[in-house]
Amino acid sequence: MRHYILYYHGGSSNHGCEALVRTTAELLDYMNNKITLASFRPDDDKKYGIDKFCDIHKMFEIKDVRRWNLRWIKAYFDFKLGNKQNAIDDLLMLEALGAKKGDVALSIGGDNYCYNDTEGLIRANELFRRNGIKTVLWGCSIEPELLEDPVIAYDISRFDLITARESISYEAIKKVNKNTILVADSAFNLKTVKNALPDELYNNDIIGLNISPLAERCEHIKGITRQNVFSLIQYILKKSNMNILLIPHVEWIHDNDNVINREIFEKYRNTNRVYLISGGNCEELKGYIAQCRFFVGARTHATIAAYSSCIPTLVIGYSVKSKGIAKDLFDDYNHFVVPVQDLEREDNLVSAFKWLYNHEREIKRDLSNQMYTYKQSVLKANHYLKNL
Repeated sequence: MRHYILYYHGGSSNHGCEALVRTTAELLDYMNNKITLASFRPDDDKKYGIDKFCDIHKMFEIKDVRRWNLRWIKAYFDFKLGNKQNAIDDLLMLEALGAKKGDVALSIGGDNYCYNDTEGLIRANELFRRNGIKTVLWGCSIEPELLEDPVIAYDISRFDLITARESISYEAIKKVNKNTILVADSAFNLKTVKNALPDELYNNDIIGLNISPLAERCEHIKGITRQNVFSLIQYILKKSNMNILLIPHVEWIHDNDNVINREIFEKYRNTNRVYLISGGNCEELKGYIAQCRFFVGARTHATIAAYSSCIPTLVIGYSVKSKGIAKDLFDDYNHFVVPVQDLEREDNLVSAFKWLYNHEREIKRDLSNQMYTYKQSVLKANHYLKNL
């Protein structure tokens, strides 16, 4: 039995993070191996049932240990005589996770290095590496220009294995770390649980819609994303008989898709064609998405749920990951991704959706033809993990 540690997990109220944990644990054969999850929000993970297959701990948790056993004595003398300043702190954190030399630690955040807290990521990588634990940067995307920062580039270079989930990041990362492979995001293999839709939606074409506060914070023209969403909804209501289903994918208090969804729902409630899903776990949310004819989404793992269900998808993008995934699926991300940074007019999203609608049949065919092979590429990562 091998011990895998999944760390720097933000919590399962971000259902993309939840999807990564579920699919990674399954890939790592949690029935026959031990999986420990180091999470910033353990209560969220228990709420969504992650404790059924992971031993959940708080990230950077400290555990008191019995003094004068062999591990404590070694750490004490390493600190006093070996000038290893972190020896005692390391012991307390590793004891909390049950971690030891020979284990494998996977940084599972995906695009964590694209955000502000890189100091914590570097600290965690260093903690594991200096204690004989192999480290893996798992299913990641990284803006290529971030690797121009020598601190980040050095930290990335030290991972024993990196799995990049799209080719734009892969081409940049492999210049820094030769132990980099290109595989699909493990969430492409997420199971689908189909719950009942609102009664009014049966036998009707549905467009799934997911809007994110994070995407709005990346726009260059204040309010332009919301204006484009309103224009798209009005176009759909006027030019088609399709209904719109608002689907959240992140429900953190500080970054909650439901806030925007409720505002949109209230604005269009009287049309009786805009509906609201209150939430669910990632498999249930994928089930709602899989029942749509089209999907327009901002959250990466909401769009992955759509792609993997062979749903024609338009991405409201804000980072390299959306462009890279679309490029790998369709050879070009144009027409499939509308970056919020590029929104200039209120009808940008409508124009992109028109193209998607007119090419519906070809898009479904292309996704259906390649999805099995694309999903199977994740298994290549497991081969490399076993050989660490």
